[in-house]
Amino acid sequence: MKKKQSMIRAAASSPYVVWSVLFIVAPLLFVLWFALTDGNGSFSIENIRGLSAYGRTFVMSIGFSLIATAVCFLIGYPLAYAMARTSRRIRNILTVLIMLPMWTSLLVRTYALMALLDNGGIVSNTLTRMGLLNGHLNFIGTGGAVILGMVYDFLPYMILPIYTSMTKLDIRYVEAAADLGCNGTQTLFRVVLPLTVPGIVSGLTMVFVPSISTFYISQKLGGGSFDLIGDTIERQFQNTVTYNTGAAISLVMMILILISLGVMNHFTDQKSEVIVK
Repeated sequence: MKKKQSMIRAAASSPYVVWSVLFIVAPLLFVLWFALTDGNGSFSIENIRGLSAYGRTFVMSIGFSLIATAVCFLIGYPLAYAMARTSRRIRNILTVLIMLPMWTSLLVRTYALMALLDNGGIVSNTLTRMGLLNGHLNFIGTGGAVILGMVYDFLPYMILPIYTSMTKLDIRYVEAAADLGCNGTQTLFRVVLPLTVPGIVSGLTMVFVPSISTFYISQKLGGGSFDLIGDTIERQFQNTVTYNTGAAISLVMMILILISLGVMNHFTDQKSEVIVK
């Protein structure tokens, strides 16, 4: 009987195993192969050594991603905190409103931002007619536009994990902090914040990972002025001669992503401690 059940489980899981091998493991192996070989298929680490020429690209990508992640946290944490303190009906409405932009593609959302913020766009024309702006709004093509696009597209990934952690927060901890003389600010930083660390780390990771690998946002909102990691990888894979270089850059980016995931697992596997002074 047990043998039959194990066979049924193996048969039921086989489609997932095949899917993972074909669309996850195999592509990663191809990237590793191209990264560690030359154009003739011989083993070589020259592709890795040559990545020093892309140091500015890596620094800019990490910098933009860190700024976008920090902005998302500064906006997302207070919003998630406010959502958790409202009634269930208001929570559901706010959750739908936050998730609503995610129902449309990133392409459409990016073009919508371009229509709003472009030189001579809706925002520029409105400010000009109100007399608040002379000429046109020169925002598209700047680093601020790229970071704004990242924040706009990935903010829900910050809000939802933190909101989930806050809804699971035992209200008795907050009540105990109040009984011990903590005011609202002290309760937030000494009780609520430590108990929502798993949600914070999840949100930080879920924003940082797509931000560092994005390419379409920087191309459209950056006006081609900013060459991020995703842009470089796309350009390298558009030419068969530079497949190996693109694979080497992809390998480094995957290592950065794995480090981010490792940090997330390290924090989420630990139990949060409450410190009330």
